[in-house]
Amino acid sequence: MFSIVICDDEQPFIDQLKSLLERYEKETGKTFAYHIFRDGSELIADYRPEYDLIFMDIRMEKLDGLKTAEELRRMDSTVGLMFVTSLPQYVWKGYEFGAFNYLLKPLKYGRLKMELDRFFTHYQGKEEPSLSFSNENGKYKVLYKNLRYAETQKRNVLLHFDGQEQVIHKNMKWVSSLLETQPCFCRCHASFIVNLAYVKGVENLEAVLTTGERIPISQPKRKEFMEQLAGYWGDLV
Repeated sequence: MFSIVICDDEQPFIDQLKSLLERYEKETGKTFAYHIFRDGSELIADYRPEYDLIFMDIRMEKLDGLKTAEELRRMDSTVGLMFVTSLPQYVWKGYEFGAFNYLLKPLKYGRLKMELDRFFTHYQGKEEPSLSFSNENGKYKVLYKNLRYAETQKRNVLLHFDGQEQVIHKNMKWVSSLLETQPCFCRCHASFIVNLAYVKGVENLEAVLTTGERIPISQPKRKEFMEQLAGYWGDLV
């Protein structure tokens, strides 16, 4: 079952889109669970990482679709996003936020089916391993492959991913136990765990990342870290 969000402030359009989606379900055998929001601010406040595809109106009264999409991408870089609008001049701006495509109002079933077929050709569901958490800034879902490293920050952990830093209110022991289930993560220091996919080299007691960041390697963990890094690089050859 796929979780489908419709975010629009016009009830007739919501009813029409839902009817067309139900037709698509019958024709393809796919099953959808529907979540309806009247405004972008409502969607942001009640966002869930398990959503698969969002149909987003660009023009809404409180928080428009473009601003909503910008906030959504901070929380979830993978959810499918399709804009719906009667004003095509705003559509190109939407692609900046990773929109899959757009639909013009009034909707035509043929166009909707074509776009859904394209979407599901590339998307089979949220199967990539990820970490979901919330803090005072919002709710987030981070793919492990996009998480560069984590570091202790007082009693919490600071996660570095997708060009931002966010605190997860867990200790390093809890975070590392989760991340180390993934072969690409290695604990290089009591206060740091790093994604080996981002390590391009080691200089003395520092791991140099592809981003230019430098992560400390403690002397007691250096041998184990170098062995794991060599094994990871070897698997890529």
